[in-house]
Amino acid sequence: MTNNLLFDFTVDKAAKKVFITREFDAELSLVWDAFTKAEILDQWVAPKPWTSKTKFMDFNVGGRRFYAMVSPEGLERWAIQKYLSISPKTNFKMLNAFADKDENPELPGSEWDYTFSEQNGKTKVEIIIFNESLARMEKMLEMGFTEGFKMSMINLENHLITLVLQQQMK
Repeated sequence: MTNNLLFDFTVDKAAKKVFITREFDAELSLVWDAFTKAEILDQWVAPKPWTSKTKFMDFNVGGRRFYAMVSPEGLERWAIQKYLSISPKTNFKMLNAFADKDENPELPGSEWDYTFSEQNGKTKVEIIIFNESLARMEKMLEMGFTEGFKMSMINLENHLITLVLQQQMK
């Protein structure tokens, strides 16, 4: 395991975009699964002490994930993701929108573009988030998106370290 992994997080308000690049010391298939399987996503995606609760997820083009970030007090912040395109283990794109508990989206949402690549046993994930509305982007940032996303990436790194160590012990 290496400690000098790339992590870049840039907000460009003029373009209404967030650019994230993160390296993981794990093979591509483990990282891909961590982003595309509900049972794994729920283990790392929420910044502690919050948790993630996926009500349903259909990771197929046109499919959706409906989930909540849940506070320690039980407050639920729901969101819907709709998968627009999927190129297995290299890229997927989705729309993301805040929602209420009955799946009514708060539009506009944001477009997320994930690209995955592996080199020398390290996997790089590049994410571009485009917000149609500057107001929505600012709402995300005010809700602590930057800090929360960075904490989630640490959760994922720790989860992957555990998986890699388990594989090595076999």
